Amino acid sequence: MAHEPSATLTAPKARFSICVIEDAENRLLLLKRAPDRPLGPGTWGFPAGHIEAGETPRECAFRELREEAGPGLEVEELRSLGPLRDSLYGGIYEIHLFHLRWLRGHIVLNHEHTDFVWADAARCRTLETMPGIEEDIVLLDIWPRASMEQSQLPPHLRVP
Repeated sequence: MAHEPSATLTAPKARFSICVIEDAENRLLLLKRAPDRPLGPGTWGFPAGHIEAGETPRECAFRELREEAGPGLEVEELRSLGPLRDSLYGGIYEIHLFHLRWLRGHIVLNHEHTDFVWADAARCRTLETMPGIEEDIVLLDIWPRASMEQSQLPPHLRVP
């Protein structure tokens, strides 16, 4: 849900960190948002959240991961991207993506989520995901672009 920032952009309305967690089988951890959530109720997404004042994007990513998926998770950071600007809301949000490898631990969901799944590309296409999920996966180069639902990608990332 992001693209490279432009020098002409104004200060972001909000800043977010997003954790894209991959297991040894090339599946991604998706959390189902509770039906009372203001953004994307009932849809599947990645652990993510607002970067708080005085917090680095990396600190936010790991805080959100602990809060949303459990305090005892062990992951290793593979790659990060950011700052990027969103491509869905006119570039008003700053996005930081963190590609993490799952090592061990148990998922313990907080009140913001009702379920979780480890999904490969085929399974991901069957789920109602939050807008931008496919774009995050492509930007981090996790799965081939051709395996993504092309209509969910911005035109510049679609396979011709």
